[in-house]
Amino acid sequence: MIRGIRQTVAATALVALGLLAPGSADAGKADNSLVFASDLVPESIDAYFNNVREGVIIAHHVWSHLIHRDPRTGQYQPELATSWAWTDPKTLDFELRTGVKFHNGDIFGPDDVVYTLNFVSKPEAGVITQQNVNWIESAEKLSDTKVRIHLKAPFPAALEYLAGPVVIYPGAYYKQVGPKGMSDHPVGSGPYKVTAYEPGKRVVMERFKDYFKESPLAQPTIEKLEFRLIPDQDTQIAELLSGGIDWIWRVTPDQAKQLVAVPTLAVVSGETMRIGYLQLDQTEKTATPALRDVRVRRALNMSIDREAIARVFLGEGSRVIDAACFPTQFGCTDEGITHYPYDPKQAKALLAEAGFPNGFETDLYAYRDRPLAEAVIGYFRAIGVKASLQFQQYAANRDAARAHKVPVWYSTWGSFSINDASASVSTFFTFSADDLTLDPTVRDWLKTADTSVDPAVRKENYKTALDRISDQAYWIPLSSFPLVYAYAKDLAFTPYTDELPRFWEAKWK
Repeated sequence: MIRGIRQTVAATALVALGLLAPGSADAGKADNSLVFASDLVPESIDAYFNNVREGVIIAHHVWSHLIHRDPRTGQYQPELATSWAWTDPKTLDFELRTGVKFHNGDIFGPDDVVYTLNFVSKPEAGVITQQNVNWIESAEKLSDTKVRIHLKAPFPAALEYLAGPVVIYPGAYYKQVGPKGMSDHPVGSGPYKVTAYEPGKRVVMERFKDYFKESPLAQPTIEKLEFRLIPDQDTQIAELLSGGIDWIWRVTPDQAKQLVAVPTLAVVSGETMRIGYLQLDQTEKTATPALRDVRVRRALNMSIDREAIARVFLGEGSRVIDAACFPTQFGCTDEGITHYPYDPKQAKALLAEAGFPNGFETDLYAYRDRPLAEAVIGYFRAIGVKASLQFQQYAANRDAARAHKVPVWYSTWGSFSINDASASVSTFFTFSADDLTLDPTVRDWLKTADTSVDPAVRKENYKTALDRISDQAYWIPLSSFPLVYAYAKDLAFTPYTDELPRFWEAKWK
C-alpha cells in the first residue's frame, strides 16, 4: 500500500517539476493589487450560507464582528462593540461603536445587530452551519448605543463565535435583499468591499476608504484583492510562476520541495486547526447498511495506515488525530480513548465476524485531496471493501450527505477557527443536519458540555462523548492539516495557525 501511495506522490512530483520554469511572480505589485487563487469556491458570498474556508476568508475581509480575537495573543478586543459584559450566564450586553459606515453609506447602529442576529438565529433562515448561531435566542435594542443578546442556555464559547463566524450586516439592506441579494451584491463594514462577483469564477474586492480607524484590524494598504477559482493545482502553480497570480495555498509537500528552489517565491508552512476524517453514515437511511455494524466501522478504522497518510500526503507538521476535534480546542482530548492501529489482518477478521468475509461495496465521496482519497480506497480494497470514488464540489457532497446518500465521506473541518470543541465534535454529533450517527447519549453529553459554566464539567462531558465516539468508531479521524503557502517573495504576508489569511495586513515590499 505504501508503494502505491509513493507512486501517486512521485507522479505529482513529475508534474510539478515540469512546471518549474523561469518567470516573474509579481502579478499585482505594479498596481498594488493582490491576486490569490484556490481550488474551492463558496456557494454563496453571504457568510451564513456557505461553510468552505474560502467563504470564511471573504467574510473576514468584507464584514465586521462585534468583537475581535487577536490571533497572536488570543485576547478579545473591541471591534463594532467597544465593551461587553455578562449580566448573567444567558445574557450578554454590548456597548456599540458610533460613526462606523457600511460600504453602501449606511451608518452602523443597534438595529443592524438586532436584525442580523434575530434573522440568522431562526431555524427557518436556513443558515448552513446551525451550530454557529443556534445558541442565540434573540437580540434586543437597549438604547441607541447598546444591545443585549439573550442565549438559549449558558454558552461559554459565545465570545469565540461572535469573534468568528457571526458577522454583522446592515439590517435595512439585509431585510430588503435577503441572503441571495447579500450574496449577489455584498455590503459590509469590513476593510474591503466587493466590487465584482462572478459565481464560480472570481470575487474582486477593493480597499474601503471609509473603514473605521479605531478597528483592531490593521488598516489595509493593498488597493485591490482578486480571488480566482482555479480547480487544478498544477495550473495554479503555473500561473504563480508566470506572474498571473501572487498567492496560493494547499501546496502539496512534494510540490513545496520544488517551489522552494524558485528565487521569486516564498514558501512557508505550519500546522492548522483543520482535521481530516472519514464520516460514516450509520443511520437507518444509510446507503451502505453494513456500516451499522460496529465491527465493520472498527475494521475500516484499522484498515488505514494513518501515519503513512499524514507523512506522505500532508508532510511535516501533520499528526495523526484520534479524537473528533483539534487538540488545542477547549475540551478536546484523546487521553484514554480508543486508538485503532493499522492492522489489515485484524480488520479482515472483524469483517468476517460481522458476516462480510468477502467484503462489500460502497461509495466514498470527496471534494478535495483526490490522491489521498484514492489511497484510502486502496486501503479499503486491501481488506475486501470495494469503494468507488465520487468526486465533486463540497456543497454537492454536503447536501448529498445530509440526504443520506453518502455512506462514506472524506472531508476536512477547520471549525471556523473557533478554539472550542463545540465547534468541532458538537457540530457533527448533536442531531444537526450534519450528524450521520444520531446517538442520543452522545448528544446529551455534548449538550451539557456546550452549556455548562463549570470548565471541569465541560471537560468531563466532552471526554465522555469523545470516548464513545471513538469506541463505537462513529468516525475515522485521520490527521491534522499543515498548510503550505507559496507566494511572491516581494509580498509581506504573515500566516496564522487559524487558517485565515489576513490580506488586510499584507503589503508589497
